[in-house]
Amino acid sequence: MIELEVYAAGLRNIDKILELDHQLETIPGLRYKVDRNHDLVYLEMEEAGITLRELRAMFRKIGLEPRFIGAVPDELRAKSKTQPLAS
Repeated sequence: MIELEVYAAGLRNIDKILELDHQLETIPGLRYKVDRNHDLVYLEMEEAGITLRELRAMFRKIGLEPRFIGAVPDELRAKSKTQPLAS
């Protein structure tokens, strides 16, 4: 189980919540809950269906700047496409 908590100032606006809902519904297996009173989104998924970079882009697309609270699971970090040089 992958869990992530996101703070996004301005999320109290119902239009922003609806826009975010449209963005997040495209991620398979994602469950989330919005805490309007505190501008928080709690995300939960069985496996990583998205990277942190993609998630950040979804928030920014609707004019919110996400701040990830706590440790970010390694599964959500983008894997580097470069390979270390052999010594």
